[in-house]
Amino acid sequence: MSRIIATVFGIGLIPFAPGTWGSLAAIPMAYGIHYLGGFPALLIATIAVYFVGLWATTEVTRGKDNHDPSEIVIDEVAGQWTALLGVSAGLWFAGVPSHIFPYPDWVSAFVLFRLFDIWKPWLVGWADRKTTPTGVMLDDVIAGIFAMVITVAAAGISHGLIMP
Repeated sequence: MSRIIATVFGIGLIPFAPGTWGSLAAIPMAYGIHYLGGFPALLIATIAVYFVGLWATTEVTRGKDNHDPSEIVIDEVAGQWTALLGVSAGLWFAGVPSHIFPYPDWVSAFVLFRLFDIWKPWLVGWADRKTTPTGVMLDDVIAGIFAMVITVAAAGISHGLIMP
């Protein structure tokens, strides 16, 4: 069960760019959660996937030299959902119907999350250098926070300056 969770049902076993595939898979999952329960549901699911992912990563890497194998992509799901929390919250608090999940916002959250996850600036790199399951999960969550902040700021500028 831990391997199924850690690889997000085998998505992490895709040989080319498994982290990107894991992040892409996280978007329709987040949309489904947002559709069913809005921002509160996505927030709860993000917290839950972090802790379930931490458990699965601990189990999968136990006794192995590689603390962060590429097939573990549950951390990308946690990070991508974190990046999308700002989009979900903005829509929820603006009273936008839950079936609307505008593509510029989730595309921005995806691109920025992948950028920070690959580049690993500042706190993302600090967490990534930890050789523990917490480090595996935390660097993606921090990358997601960075992506969320910039996505929300860009949406605020766009809607505040471009839209009437």
